[in-house]
Amino acid sequence: MPNIILLGPPGAGKGTQAARLVAERGMVQLSTGDMLREAKTSGTEMGRRVAEVMDRGELVTDEIVIGLIEEKLATAGGNGFIFDGFPRTLPQADALGELLARTGQRLDAVIQLVVDDAALISRIEGRAAEALAAGKPVRADDNAAVFADRLRAYYKSTSPLIGYYYALGDLFTVDGLAPIESVAKSIANVLDQAAEASVG
Repeated sequence: MPNIILLGPPGAGKGTQAARLVAERGMVQLSTGDMLREAKTSGTEMGRRVAEVMDRGELVTDEIVIGLIEEKLATAGGNGFIFDGFPRTLPQADALGELLARTGQRLDAVIQLVVDDAALISRIEGRAAEALAAGKPVRADDNAAVFADRLRAYYKSTSPLIGYYYALGDLFTVDGLAPIESVAKSIANVLDQAAEASVG
């Protein structure tokens, strides 16, 4: 059962590929955003802590996010986990590594969806134009200026993870701008390699 991280800037297609892995391989997607929303309404002790922090408009600490992930690792079945939106920073990567070691699990692959920023921005602008042409509201995320800010934030905090996981020998790169089917096939190849390596 492979455990993987999907890395890549916003708009790279991580959500699309994670959904396919869930549907086709029975993997469990651990999205920090979904977990926080779920915890907030769960009524558990951890959920109350999350709700208090979010209600104050503050960012949830790494310790809380790791606690939520630990709960999920212990209770969710499935054929491996997809870490989506976590880790975002080097301290989070260290914390995740420690958690997996403590729970007798391992990280099998970090799959980086490599994209060209200019192509990403034109993709976002295209989505906005399509929405306008169809008379639909444009998503806030589909504003090129807002998107450029999100890209900068990604490269500032998350891109150091690329070197971190490369040094550990866990990093695999996939062309994120290829057609969706081609990206899915490349990810499947990485998972198959990881499965063989874990058996060997």
